[in-house]
Amino acid sequence: MEWFSKQRQSHARINAPALVQVAAIAIISTRCLDLFMLFNMLGVRGVSDFVHRSVQTWSLTLVFLASLLLLCIEFRCAFVIMKGRNWGRWIYMVSQIIAAGYLGAASLGFGYPELFSIAGETPREIFTSLIMQKLPDILVVLLLFMPEESRRFFRLQ
Repeated sequence: MEWFSKQRQSHARINAPALVQVAAIAIISTRCLDLFMLFNMLGVRGVSDFVHRSVQTWSLTLVFLASLLLLCIEFRCAFVIMKGRNWGRWIYMVSQIIAAGYLGAASLGFGYPELFSIAGETPREIFTSLIMQKLPDILVVLLLFMPEESRRFFRLQ
């Protein structure tokens, strides 16, 4: 009876193009490198102090948990992108817009808390720092959306 209930795939799946593979690997490697650099810079005690400061108020806790959720979503998007799911690249792009929007707003004083913000004297300095921090993510989004090879891969899947 199992023979009749199984659905057979009539065509072979194409392999992910090199640009899509590079983009997915870049997402994973930049996030892992970010975490490694954070732990290296702060140390175990510094990370525990950071977490302790992040959970002192409800708003800080909410932002901290949202950032962890966003990290998990980005990891999931990287693996989904390798499978050729179009929604993975769109969710990744939306997550980057949300992260950049929050960082910019918190750095300019429009968002709470300042714990998760970029240092700078003027809005121009803050914007420049934000662009420099988000440059790898911008390049990944461009790799996923700009080349015809990448777009064709997601259309065919």
